[in-house]
Amino acid sequence: MRPLNDAPTGLNSLTAFDAAQRVAAGEITSESLVSDCLARIQSNNEMLGAWIYLDADYALAQARRYDQSDVLVGPLHGVPVGVKDVLDTYDMPTEYGSDIYKGHRPIKDSACVAALRAAGAVILGKTTTTQFASPLPVGVRNPHDVDRTAGVSSSGSAAAVADFMVPLANGTQTGGSVILPASFCGLVGYKASLNGLDRTGIAGLKKSLDTLGYFARCVEDIKLVYEAVTGFFLPEDPGRPNIGVCRTPLWDEAEPCAQTALEEAASKLSGVGYNVRDICLPPQFDSIEQPFRVISNYEGKNALADEFRNHMSNMNSWMQETGNSNWSEKDYCVAVCAADTARSALGSLLKDTPILLTPSTAGEAPPDLESVTMSSFNRMWTLMHGPTMTLPVSAGPNGMPVGIQIVAGVGEDALLIARSLEIMRILQSV
Repeated sequence: MRPLNDAPTGLNSLTAFDAAQRVAAGEITSESLVSDCLARIQSNNEMLGAWIYLDADYALAQARRYDQSDVLVGPLHGVPVGVKDVLDTYDMPTEYGSDIYKGHRPIKDSACVAALRAAGAVILGKTTTTQFASPLPVGVRNPHDVDRTAGVSSSGSAAAVADFMVPLANGTQTGGSVILPASFCGLVGYKASLNGLDRTGIAGLKKSLDTLGYFARCVEDIKLVYEAVTGFFLPEDPGRPNIGVCRTPLWDEAEPCAQTALEEAASKLSGVGYNVRDICLPPQFDSIEQPFRVISNYEGKNALADEFRNHMSNMNSWMQETGNSNWSEKDYCVAVCAADTARSALGSLLKDTPILLTPSTAGEAPPDLESVTMSSFNRMWTLMHGPTMTLPVSAGPNGMPVGIQIVAGVGEDALLIARSLEIMRILQSV
C-alpha cells in the first residue's frame, strides 16, 4: 500500500461546512483557503491526475472578489469546488474527456455550475473524467494507494476530494460513477434522484440514467451543498423509519469485506433502536441488468449521434461498442417498460421500508489503474431514479476504504441525506 502522503494541516484540510463558517465569520479569507488548495494540487496532481484544467490566477481572482464583497453571496461563499469535465463552464474549457472537443469553450454554464456560483462557490477548475463519462479508466490514482484506481468517470473529482485538494466536487453517474469512486476513495458520495438536481448542460445526456451528485469528506458537507444549490432544507426531525438490509441478487459477487461492512452496520443500527429487517428485492430485479444495458446503449447512441457519425475513430473501445450497438426502438420500449415495472415494485416496497442498506461496491479498489471496475451494485439503483449515498464505514484486507450504500425512493433526497447524517454519526460512535 502506497499512500500519497499524510493528511494536510493547512486550510485545505477543512470541510466545506467549516470553511464556509470561517470565511463568513471573517476568521479566514477565501484567498488563503484557495491558496492552500492550489498548493496541494501543485504538490500531488502530477501523481494522481485528478485535474485536467486549472488556472491558479483565475481561481485566486474569484476568491479575492468574494473577500472584497460587502455581503455573503450564499451558503458556499468563498468555498472552492471542483467541477467534473462533462459539465459546461463558460469561463473554462469543457472537453468531455475527449480530444474531439479539445479547447472547447461553451457559451454558458451548466445549470449545476450556475447554481454553485449563485451559492458563492469558487469554481477551482475541471476534474479529470473519462471520454464522455464512459466506464473506461484513464489512470486517475487513488490517494490511499497510488497503485490502485480511484474508479472511473468521476474519478478525478473523487481523488481531488480524498486528497484534500478541494473540500467539494461534483460528479455524474450513469451506472456507478459517483458511488463507486466515492467508496473506493473513502468518501461520502451522494447521487441525486434523476431530476433531483438540474441536469441541463451534461454532455451526451442519457435522459433515463445520467444523474448529478457530489463528493465530500463528511455528510454535513453534502447537506450544505444540497441546501445551497436547491433551496430545499432537510427536515428537523426525519424520525426513525424502518431500515431494510438489501443484499441484492448480486450478494455472492461481494467480497467478504463488503459483506461484513453491511452486516456490521445493520447490527449497530439495530443495537441503538432502529427497526432493521432483511429485504428481498422483487423478482423484476433478477434480470434488471438487461434493461439497463439496452437503455444505456440506445440513449447514448442517440445522444452522441453526431460524434459517432463523424468521429468514431476517435472514440475509445467502450464508446465504439455503444455507437455500433443495434438495439431497435422496440427493444428500447421493452426495456423501458421493464424498468418502469421494477420501479413500481420497488416503490411499493419502500412505502413500509423507506431506507435500504446495500453494498456500495463489490469491495476494495482493485490494484490496477486500467481495470474496468464494473458498477454492478450501483446500476440497478441508477435505473430506479432514486437517490443513493455511500458512507465510508470500514476497511478491507489491504487497508483500503469500504463503504455501504443508502438507498431511498424517488424524490426522497432530503430524507436520504437526513438519515445518512444520523446513520454516519451512529456508526462512528458505536
